[in-house]
Amino acid sequence: MTETDTEEKTLTFADFDVRSEIVEALSEKGITTPFPIQAETLPIALGGNDIIGQAKTGTGKTLGFGIPALQRVTAPGEDGYDQLAEPGAPQALIVAPTRELAVQVAGDLTTAGSKLGVRIATIYGGRDYEPQIKTLNAGVEIVVGTPGRLIDLHRQKHLNLKNVKIVVLDEADEMLDLGFLPDVEKLLSYVPEVRQTMLFSATMPGPVVSMARRFMSKPTHISAADPLDEGVTKKDIRQVVYRAHQLDKDEMIARILQAEGRGRTIIFTRTKRQADKLADELKSRGFAAGAIHGDLGQGAREQALRAFRNDKVDVLVATDVAARGIDVTDVTHVINFVCPEDESTYLHRIGRTGRAGQKGTAVTFVDWEDVPRWSLINKAIGLDVPEPVETYSSSPHLFEDLDIPKGTKGRLPRHKRSKAGLEGEELEDLGGPGSRKSEGRGDRNGGRSGSGRNGSGRNRSRNRRRSGGSSEGDKPENSQNSGEKGESQEKSNSQRRRRRRRKKVTKPDESS
Repeated sequence: MTETDTEEKTLTFADFDVRSEIVEALSEKGITTPFPIQAETLPIALGGNDIIGQAKTGTGKTLGFGIPALQRVTAPGEDGYDQLAEPGAPQALIVAPTRELAVQVAGDLTTAGSKLGVRIATIYGGRDYEPQIKTLNAGVEIVVGTPGRLIDLHRQKHLNLKNVKIVVLDEADEMLDLGFLPDVEKLLSYVPEVRQTMLFSATMPGPVVSMARRFMSKPTHISAADPLDEGVTKKDIRQVVYRAHQLDKDEMIARILQAEGRGRTIIFTRTKRQADKLADELKSRGFAAGAIHGDLGQGAREQALRAFRNDKVDVLVATDVAARGIDVTDVTHVINFVCPEDESTYLHRIGRTGRAGQKGTAVTFVDWEDVPRWSLINKAIGLDVPEPVETYSSSPHLFEDLDIPKGTKGRLPRHKRSKAGLEGEELEDLGGPGSRKSEGRGDRNGGRSGSGRNGSGRNRSRNRRRSGGSSEGDKPENSQNSGEKGESQEKSNSQRRRRRRRKKVTKPDESS
């Protein structure tokens, strides 16, 4: 073994002049050796230079920009804090496409900066405004948020961006997919022209690169990869693809969830209805499952994510709203309930497993009518599975491929049902769209009605109509009671209208 090999194996964050407090905080969490994207990014980012960073999903991009952000801001009590133009005003802005990703990024930064005095605010829609405004007014150094809510609070003059010196755009390709690039450009126009800008993403579509170069100064393009992992997908992820029948998928999934070594699992569906239906079906079969999608209130979404992270549920059924925001290192399996729309969606979904150097398994079901779409995805990622094998819940190769014990049936035996389920986590009232005190506010990402491609404002209106006018649009289980109240209210209104008509008729007689 050469001296160079020894140095590479013993490389730590301290070798990049990272502050000792950050090194110590990461070490306490078992994080000592930087991943390739971090090792290539830190020397440039810590020097204040602009960066376009590209790396596969699950390779540690967050610390690549998080450590420089923590290290380059000045916290209360540090030298130079009192000399700042506006002490307590944000010095770093990190923009994420989804609420879940914003929470994850803020959590990682909080962990890395736990021994510093840096204050971090997480700003996103779906929650009440007041607690976020209070946090900003108390003073923060780093703001992590989604585009819409950030713009809202800036317009209301609660978010001061005049002193920002570091801007990070995380998962910019997802912002493009969700239609948020105009909002991102608007945010960039609010911050000083002289600043450090870093953009990180798994893929780099042309519009993203064009926007980055317009708002960046001589950026360094970093494309980090493991030399032993040259494929489009990570080598730590085993990928299997089956042509499956729609009516047999539930049974297949129930058996896959009993595979040897199966831990936390994420199942991606195409629609919200599929997510709810599958989660309910799995719960009826004895599995600890929860659903997460855009029609759920923010409290319910966070309840499901907490339950998943805290091992109260080990199966999370999700739409793509969760594809960028779940950073749990021990997800062992990802299942695509239907064929993804394209290769980008496929890569981001399966990237939820095999993270941080661990192994993972990705299973994709392809319906008969989706075979042409899968052929395009297969060609783009070079998987060499152009024709998925026809597979049923009883197929021997299903058991062999995924280490499912022989004789496994589609229900979890009672003696193995040990998880607390969603009920093990409290459902918080976070204000926002599902709360009367903030009715009409909030959207999927930023708190503005109708923002983004999915037009969640329309979803809420539809929910209210369905529930008889109740402001609890995110709680369909109340729709029956709400409908009864609506019928009673309509009868009362009708009676009042009849009384007013009778009064109008009698007035001429009274006057005469």
